Amino acid sequence: MRAKETVRELLDRLPDDCSLDDVLYHLYVVQTIQQGRAEADAGHLISHAQVAEALRQKWQLGVGQ
Repeated sequence: MRAKETVRELLDRLPDDCSLDDVLYHLYVVQTIQQGRAEADAGHLISHAQVAEALRQKWQLGVGQ
């Protein structure tokens, strides 16, 4: 879908009294989802098991504290 169509559809779904911050947030969400889908379509995926293992290691090692 083209950008203008995406924005129009988004604006049609938002309430009339939404703020510009609301619009920007929803545009960010739409863009992030589109990027994620494109990455998935390109095969750039991580399995659930890989994510779980990475988090397990992070918590066991205390990384980020």
